[in-house]
Amino acid sequence: MAMPLRQSIKVATYLAEQKIRRRDKFPLIVELEPLFACNLKCEGCGKIQHPAGVLKQRMPVAQAVGAVLESGAPMVSIAGGEPLMHPQIDEIVRQLVARRKYVFLCTNALLMRKKMDRFKPSPYFAFAVHIDGLRERHDESVAKEGVFDEAVEAIKEAKRRGFRVTTNSTFFNTDTPQTVVEVLNYLNDDLKVDEMMISPAYAYEKAPDQEHFLGVEQTRELFRKAFAGGNRRRWRLNHSPLFLDFLEGKVDFPCTAWAIPNYSLFGWQRPCYLMSDGYVPTYRELIEETDWDKYGRGKDPRCANCMAHCGYEPTAVLATMGSLKESLRAMRETVSGNRE
Repeated sequence: MAMPLRQSIKVATYLAEQKIRRRDKFPLIVELEPLFACNLKCEGCGKIQHPAGVLKQRMPVAQAVGAVLESGAPMVSIAGGEPLMHPQIDEIVRQLVARRKYVFLCTNALLMRKKMDRFKPSPYFAFAVHIDGLRERHDESVAKEGVFDEAVEAIKEAKRRGFRVTTNSTFFNTDTPQTVVEVLNYLNDDLKVDEMMISPAYAYEKAPDQEHFLGVEQTRELFRKAFAGGNRRRWRLNHSPLFLDFLEGKVDFPCTAWAIPNYSLFGWQRPCYLMSDGYVPTYRELIEETDWDKYGRGKDPRCANCMAHCGYEPTAVLATMGSLKESLRAMRETVSGNRE
């Protein structure tokens, strides 16, 4: 796990505070969607299926920042849509960073070089670039040629300017252990991004392509083979060791979607950003009025094949904090990753 030591300490301190206060549900990271509009039509995403009137909306800065502060989460993932299309996205980031929130701006990178001057490097800020494979595979997944090459150039420029750059890769049933290895090797060794996040594709109900999502056993076999030969320890993966165990099928967890809540133009979304069972205006209502026990594999049929990080990474983090052995293991990998 390659999370910066400062960030690891802040998150660990935050989790300890929740335990002391005996809170059983709290946010680890907020997924903030200040718009749904995008400049791509990715096959695995359904956000741009909203009506034209909704796609034109942009969340006010005060509303975006206020939602994060209301939740109290130490980290924020700004997504969408394409957040760099928001005219005040730099101000949203600036205000969150000023409050020492760790901010990850998720982007397909098409506007990244054009908008980069509006941001400043900070240990609290990172561009999180969407990369689903090498050139041909990535461009196919986003349904547009040239996107991979632009993303690579944007990553190089951001690194040159001193920005932290992470990547987010989603894998489908058309992937093989070799395609996973190839793209992660490239990101880790050639582009030398700071951290990489991975996730099996989940059958998002509005996604145009419903045929290429992974099942549970397919996911486990894919990552078990991809992680073989020491790759897992060598790659700078931004995941807890227990979540990587989960992907391989070495351990199983219940879903804790409440730990990565989603806030969008419609409000706080139940139960997670991948499923929509309604919205509420406040974080407190989301936590207190949602029947969390009815979600997860074996409970809701829509969750049957889900192994997405938004539901299971928090469970792995909490399990790590509850075990001295796993805490020491995570600490060793964090320190090792920061030495590389």
